[in-house]
Amino acid sequence: MSKSISIFDTTLRDGTQGEGISLSADDKLKIARKLDELGVHYIEGGIPGSNGKDIEFFKRVQQLNLNAKITAFGSTRRKGSTAQEDANLKRIIESGAQAATLVGKSWDFHVHTALQTTLEENLAMIADSIAYLKQQQMELIFDAEHFFDGYKNNPEYAVSVLRAAKDAGADWLTLCDTNGGTLPHEVYEIVSKLMIELDGASIGIHTHNDCELAVANTLSAVQAGARQVQGTMNGYGERCGNANLCSIIPNLQLKLDYTCIAEEQLAQLTNTARYVSEIANVHMPINQPYVGNAAFAHKGGIHVSAILRDSRTYEHIEPERVGNKQRILVSELAGQSNILSKAKEMNLELNPENEETKQIIGKIKDLEHQGYQFEGADASLELLLREANGERSELFVFESFKMLVEKNAGAAVVSEAFVKLRIGGQSIYTAAEGNGPVNALDNALRKALVEHYPSLREMHLSDYKVRVLDETEATASKVRVLIESQSLQDRWSTVGVSANVIEASWEALVDSIRYALLGQQLPAHHGATASGTQGIVNH
Repeated sequence: MSKSISIFDTTLRDGTQGEGISLSADDKLKIARKLDELGVHYIEGGIPGSNGKDIEFFKRVQQLNLNAKITAFGSTRRKGSTAQEDANLKRIIESGAQAATLVGKSWDFHVHTALQTTLEENLAMIADSIAYLKQQQMELIFDAEHFFDGYKNNPEYAVSVLRAAKDAGADWLTLCDTNGGTLPHEVYEIVSKLMIELDGASIGIHTHNDCELAVANTLSAVQAGARQVQGTMNGYGERCGNANLCSIIPNLQLKLDYTCIAEEQLAQLTNTARYVSEIANVHMPINQPYVGNAAFAHKGGIHVSAILRDSRTYEHIEPERVGNKQRILVSELAGQSNILSKAKEMNLELNPENEETKQIIGKIKDLEHQGYQFEGADASLELLLREANGERSELFVFESFKMLVEKNAGAAVVSEAFVKLRIGGQSIYTAAEGNGPVNALDNALRKALVEHYPSLREMHLSDYKVRVLDETEATASKVRVLIESQSLQDRWSTVGVSANVIEASWEALVDSIRYALLGQQLPAHHGATASGTQGIVNH
């Protein structure tokens, strides 16, 4: 039996039915190109003619010359009509897609309740539609909607639906767990029986995640004989989502020894998942298996000590195989191993026997106790470690800042920041407005520095988060601010903590600037060096 699995991606169709996900035609084309690079075999682009975006997608995707088969989605002909006069089927043909996915009812309850027609007419609708599209030389995937519910309720009719599709020429018979309520052992048993009953049929599987079992159900179907899997990147989809290809592909390939995509393409999985997340503008869960930022992150000191000896002690695969990487987290739970590993990542040599190294471990734990969190603020952590290694040199010295926030009746709030600092022997005083206090501070600080450090023009604040640390103190609570910044080449995060949100923001903001300037020198024309200057922020 072949161990090769066909990967059918429906991110651009079923995935867009997820709450909060909306993709433009340009977005769809970008994702299609990325999926093609990953090596998926089918890319379901949408429903031709249903909306302007999908019409544009099918028109423009032909110009990309992708290796994957572009697939158009639609339903069977309407009851009481013919396939030749069905507008939906005509649009599929006109789309120029190489393959078509037709969905048809396989649960008798749906035939009577949703379609309000007879069981015989439903079989005719399926057979006529498939035969018509096959006459147009299209590859045909038949999605048997609600198949598992239908099989459990009326197995004879559910199988007759598949036979009708197969006899009409369908290339793939896809079993859909549309409501997501089937269990893995049920999937395995049912697919195993069908492999015998429908000898020679190519079976696919399409599952939903309503019971958190979409991936498990997909794996069960494959082990029972299915050879095509349908799913979406990051599990996007209606309700609780579709089966997550980011878990299915490595599970099949690395755990069960099936062939899905090439090894070098598998190494692009994490990058692809995060790319799709960015385009869809949907936050990617940090703990998502295989591709999440925390999938291979280690925090406990005992764990870190062990993986530094051999990563297999706490990692089930080498992260690089799916394009991810091992991360060592530093927190109040950290031991010496965590600190030394992080320093090594940053090309810093810390002596474990050195008193400064022991002090920095103690300092980090004390800061975490105060509310700082360095797991998501690697840039602030690196600055601390460089200071412990004697590398800290300040390119500017903060003296003061003032804020003015004014609100007049009927007018917008105006925020203005005044920043005073020194570069070398020169005192600089700037003022700038912003759409809020933090934006005003950012603008004023940047305005003071950009003449001396032009590279700051390339960086900008990309995310800003505030977390209340003790809600019992109400508006007097201490807060933690996380700022994410990025330049043309890099992205980094910094942290600040204070009972004053402006001060916490300032700490994170200054750390962000300091990190951006790592490796730069004090401007020579000032005739001064950074040595001996006082640090800007003392945590």
